[in-house]
Amino acid sequence: MKKTLIATAALALIGVLALAGCGSSNSSSSSSGGAYGSSEESTTKPAASSSEGTAITVGTASGVGKVLVDSKGLTLYYFQKDQGEKSACYGACAKGWPPLTTEGKPQAGEGAMASKLGTTKRKDGTTQVTYAGWPLYTFVEDKKPGEDNGTDSKAFGASWYPLHPNGEKAGH
Repeated sequence: MKKTLIATAALALIGVLALAGCGSSNSSSSSSGGAYGSSEESTTKPAASSSEGTAITVGTASGVGKVLVDSKGLTLYYFQKDQGEKSACYGACAKGWPPLTTEGKPQAGEGAMASKLGTTKRKDGTTQVTYAGWPLYTFVEDKKPGEDNGTDSKAFGASWYPLHPNGEKAGH
């Protein structure tokens, strides 16, 4: 019940944010920009990114144990709708579930398997980090390390789950 309520609240927030962006025009006069102030796909780099390559490590999420995390310790998720290392999450989906991108070769930190790391090109030209063939995302409702508020969420046409270090689904 709690996960469904959280997922519903997250979807409502994403919907409000998407509607707020619909009123903007292509000639933006805002200097702040950002993912939430534009109806166009964001040109800012989602999630973590560095020239050395984004680091993936292993942390502990409260509901599912050992999972992959980003450089801030936030839980990383995969989207069951993604096919063949290609992301199916764009627009409002990517605002709620920011893709983990990199400018260099992703780095396997403590507990992560370098052999499972890879990348895929997104439609906007950015490079998204993959693990065991799945494009990786963070979730806007996870604010601190150890949270896994997106686990078992059903949003944008499929389910979302963190990944264990062996590349297997974490969740119920």
